Amino acid sequence: MRVLVCYPPIESAKGSAMLTQNRQFQWFTEPSYLYPCIPASAATLIRSMGHEVVWVDCIAERKSWSQFDRIVDDFKPDLVAMETKSPVVRTHWKIVDRIKGMVPGTKVVLFGDHIAGNPRETLEESKVDFCITGGDYDFSLRSIVWFLSEGKALESGIWSKNDDGTVVEGAPYKSQYSLESLPYMDRDLTNAHLYFEKWKYRLPFMWTMAGRDCPYGKCTFCSWTVTYPKFSTVSPEHLATEMEMLIERHGAKNIFDDTGALPTGNWLIRLCNEMIDRKINEKVVFDCNFRFDYFTEKNVHLMKKAGFRKLILGIESASERTIDILDKSLTREQIIEGCKMASAAGLQPHLTMMVGYPWETKEDAYETLRLAKYLMHEGYAHHLQATVVMPYPGTPLFKLCQDMGWIRFDPRDYDRYDMTEPACVLTDMDQEQVVQMAGQFYKLYVHPKFLMHQLRNLQSVDDLDYMRRGVTAIWGHIKDFASIRGEHGAREIASAK
Repeated sequence: MRVLVCYPPIESAKGSAMLTQNRQFQWFTEPSYLYPCIPASAATLIRSMGHEVVWVDCIAERKSWSQFDRIVDDFKPDLVAMETKSPVVRTHWKIVDRIKGMVPGTKVVLFGDHIAGNPRETLEESKVDFCITGGDYDFSLRSIVWFLSEGKALESGIWSKNDDGTVVEGAPYKSQYSLESLPYMDRDLTNAHLYFEKWKYRLPFMWTMAGRDCPYGKCTFCSWTVTYPKFSTVSPEHLATEMEMLIERHGAKNIFDDTGALPTGNWLIRLCNEMIDRKINEKVVFDCNFRFDYFTEKNVHLMKKAGFRKLILGIESASERTIDILDKSLTREQIIEGCKMASAAGLQPHLTMMVGYPWETKEDAYETLRLAKYLMHEGYAHHLQATVVMPYPGTPLFKLCQDMGWIRFDPRDYDRYDMTEPACVLTDMDQEQVVQMAGQFYKLYVHPKFLMHQLRNLQSVDDLDYMRRGVTAIWGHIKDFASIRGEHGAREIASAK
């Protein structure tokens, strides 16, 4: 079979679409191209089965529609697989029609959290043939290939259509395979060198994904709660071997693991010891997602010794009422103590937070800003990012907002969940105040106290270059939020006329 795994062009005056990895969706003026680990694994797996696979990411590769059409026309795929997200799902429905018009008879599969939350809608609203509801797109795509090429039954989690167009419901998704049965992602096939984040430290920069998706897995706002019924992971030894491969084959100097939160406990201790024993810590810096309540006085020092550096940590809010509603199981004290332990050991906490919760008061938002200010200005946190709350369809947060009537517009206006509006849910603050508050977090970067801590920590040319690129990234975020405020103002004026 000929299989095309792709991200077609998404052209918009709003900026570059941050679509891969199915978490937050934003339009960026200073784009980030995040490596889509599971679609890359899917392409690798299908190719390892002996099928012909073409990978094309028109967003990261900056390919035009004419270039994409030429690839489709030349390759004439039997199966096309695409990842989607709520703000662009209607666009992808149209792209399905476009592809089928170019190559009659080709089958198309869509996947992502939006699809997982409501596969019937996409099957009824477009000409798509298959919808994957689980998060293991690689195993599910393999099942579809087996179904088409060998007539095997579709596995759980896959919805499809009969020849007459009626929807065939898939059984609830069950994770039944070991992640270690997968081949390592083929970084050459998937052009891994094109993907980067603004906060990359050293090049070459590579991604891994040891687990799917988070050991905690209950946060109501998280898109990945829709796709993963349970957490699964490879062994620490398996991950360490992949790191060695990335160092030897691709010259990796900075590796980021995109597991929702890297496991703690014995798993983490084993990984650190593997990295030290194999001298991986002497060749790369290692970044990952983590949780505040996973820190201990013992593991922070072992992590630093093993080569860990940046740890992305979700605050989401300083209001314990909000944290409870989000089912995040975290306290303000754990946030502060975790940052202090990590920074004292030489690790770099990177904070993430959101503003604009429908139940949030203006004082709640300022409480989050004050906590971020304290952690950044005292040197306990090194980086942060702030976004406006988006209740993505399919998530528990979306259902709550829908049930309570908190969404400002028709909940099916999916293209509006793209952060170009100040707030898509009703809050104690007006829309202008929400986006202004989000922008305030980035201004913490230019405060003299924070800059003084950063200058004290400069130890190499790498650090200086990293700081320079960080300034560019921060300026990009400030422009993004200024653009949102400007567009909102223009809409208000237009509606007044």
